[in-house]
Amino acid sequence: MSDTQVVTRFAPSPTGYLHIGGARTALFNWLYARGRGGKFLLRIEDTDRARSTPEATEAILKGLTWLGLDWDGDPISQFERRDRHAAVARQMLADGTAYKCFSTPEEIAAWREANPRQPFQSPWRDATDLPDRPYAIRLRAPRDGETVIDDAVQGQVRVANDQLDDMIILRSDGTPTYMLAVVVDDHDMGVTHVIRGDDHLTNTFRQVQIFDAMGWPRPVFAHIPLIHGEDGKKLSKRHGAVGLHEFAALGYPPAAMRNYLARLGWSHGDDELFDDAQARDWFDLPGIGRAPARLDFKKLEHVSGHHIGAMADADLLAALDDFLSETGAPALTQRQRDRVAAALPALKEKAKTLPQLLDQARFALIDRPVEMDEKASKSLDTVSRGMLSTLTAAVQHVSWTRDELEGAAKRVAEENGVGLGKLAAPLRAALAGRTTTPSVFDMMTALGREESLARLQDQTELAG
Repeated sequence: MSDTQVVTRFAPSPTGYLHIGGARTALFNWLYARGRGGKFLLRIEDTDRARSTPEATEAILKGLTWLGLDWDGDPISQFERRDRHAAVARQMLADGTAYKCFSTPEEIAAWREANPRQPFQSPWRDATDLPDRPYAIRLRAPRDGETVIDDAVQGQVRVANDQLDDMIILRSDGTPTYMLAVVVDDHDMGVTHVIRGDDHLTNTFRQVQIFDAMGWPRPVFAHIPLIHGEDGKKLSKRHGAVGLHEFAALGYPPAAMRNYLARLGWSHGDDELFDDAQARDWFDLPGIGRAPARLDFKKLEHVSGHHIGAMADADLLAALDDFLSETGAPALTQRQRDRVAAALPALKEKAKTLPQLLDQARFALIDRPVEMDEKASKSLDTVSRGMLSTLTAAVQHVSWTRDELEGAAKRVAEENGVGLGKLAAPLRAALAGRTTTPSVFDMMTALGREESLARLQDQTELAG
């Protein structure tokens, strides 16, 4: 396939939110295609009409967009292609690679009860005297030998053909089955590589038989291990967040999620932290391991902290806007935006998540009068307020830079015979209403001269 353009696809069923495992599958397909100048297609497998909902489809599209994965062309609805699927089933019937089966559900159940360890064998496979009544169309699967798949992750996998039944490809009501629809869609969409969870491996044995029956080239299959929780068990709600929207609400930036999910089951040497360009250049199927990956929230926080620290301030501010919108919190006012923007260079090195960043930026989000917590109130007594009064006078006319402000504070502390820490505690309280904050001088530069002096003045007026 070296001369063929790479085409991958992500094909979720719209029956709920986008699971973290589905997000990783989409990412792997996106990286593989984008790294080779190929196409990444999106197909909504909405043939289960009872469970498929427009809301779930919208949630999937929103999740992929949030993650930063773009797709080529419009999303394809599998349900809308049902006539094409049925036409292929009838073509297979005409070609002799499929046959009419008139067995009723009751007859099939009775056969399976009598033959509990065997796949169903239809009595109609080679029948010539056919009744005039509704029928299903079954694949005429090979009975002898093996079906072999050269999987790009799992290696060569095989199953004895006598372990597989002649599966139904078109039901008696004329609706195509999922197994047929997937194969027809992959062929018609020109998919060259099917990268999906290894829970689909048993489906693949059946699907390649349809490819072979139609004389269509098989795509390259790559079945990736599932994601487990930190306890090594299959990921479920008991492990915490499992939906991509939940990770968004926890405040992990999309760039961090892309980095972390790429490393979840795939490796490139010892590289843990990388950007999108590196991921596209490096990603390849041999780097995917066969063992299940484990979700590790501590590692995710580490990756997230790295990306927050590395983000341009404008991008980080935009990420905060998206996070607030995602969680339904009020948007930043222009004054808050200006203050937070000024504070970001000092704040982003320590924050692991966007909520942590907002918590550190709380001093920039609040308005006067600053509300004190209990510990902050204890640091503001008559003596400390007197020092703040002296500091207020000392910084009235200095250049409003971090170095100048720190120098003035050191001089005031020395004049009062105390260390800088004794002055910093009440200054911290006056500016933020808390005892745990960023550097007092970083806060003063972010707040600006007017607001900083006003907050100090509010406290010094209480000195008497």
